[in-house]
Amino acid sequence: MVVFASSCNEGDVITITFDDEYYRAATDSSRAEFSKVFEYTPAPGQFIGDGKAGFSGEEFTAADAVSYAEKRMAEEKYISLGGFGGYVVVGFDHSIDNSVGYDLAIGGNAFNGSSEPGIVWVMQDENGDGEPNDTWYELQGSESGSATTLHNYSITYYRPTAAGQSVRWSDSEGKEGEIDYLAAYHKQESYYPQWVKEDSYTLSGTCLAARNYDSSGNGTMWVQPAYDWGYADNFSDEDHTLEGGNMNLLDIANAIDSEGRAKELKYIDFVKVQSAVNAKSGWLGEISTEITGFYDYRLKIK
Repeated sequence: MVVFASSCNEGDVITITFDDEYYRAATDSSRAEFSKVFEYTPAPGQFIGDGKAGFSGEEFTAADAVSYAEKRMAEEKYISLGGFGGYVVVGFDHSIDNSVGYDLAIGGNAFNGSSEPGIVWVMQDENGDGEPNDTWYELQGSESGSATTLHNYSITYYRPTAAGQSVRWSDSEGKEGEIDYLAAYHKQESYYPQWVKEDSYTLSGTCLAARNYDSSGNGTMWVQPAYDWGYADNFSDEDHTLEGGNMNLLDIANAIDSEGRAKELKYIDFVKVQSAVNAKSGWLGEISTEITGFYDYRLKIK
């Protein structure tokens, strides 16, 4: 049984209450850390396929990619989501309650002057099948509703025709560009994920306006400022912490639907992070969200 209480007025809270038969309460044996990676689909990027980022070169299938991501984050090492739209989906061994204050902690590698924000999405296991195949809700951040934020943005990446080539892209705004091949730093044959068998693939989501700039004026010193709050891998004054790890803290109460209306979820079961900016910083390459782990925040600090 599903009960809906809704309103047509924009900005009103829409409450969705599901029977508790699918709710999985935390027990004494529940882990604070994520328990499973369901999908790892990065956009092309300089770390994709690179041995420096832990790739073996034997990641030929989607299952191989998931195994790679699980192993890396289990060791609290970063996985890169590549350029805009790249994402990872995880689940926990229990449902995470929507309580007062922060509910989730997501590890990254942000530092002052280097933020590569990722949009955070949450899902409740509405049908109880244990799979992330229900409705994703975006966690509102400081840029939600901004005139410069693009919702329902999509980008298509095209497989290079030879080794050592940049990855071409086109987007829903009619623009084109490239994920640069940085031969001086990342020498793998291609930045296009080798387990993606299609010659092109499209990623969609919310795109934040870029803030990066060259402070030197000659291309040698790129700065990637933080966004105010609500994103992973973001050196925010408000929700970034180094206590217990390099993490951003998130609140399930900030869930919104595809129309930007608030959603009240009693709990969630799955989390997705998606690279949120389509930009590059010269010799530093594309802005790409990096993630080191996912945690039930209250269990982590317990």
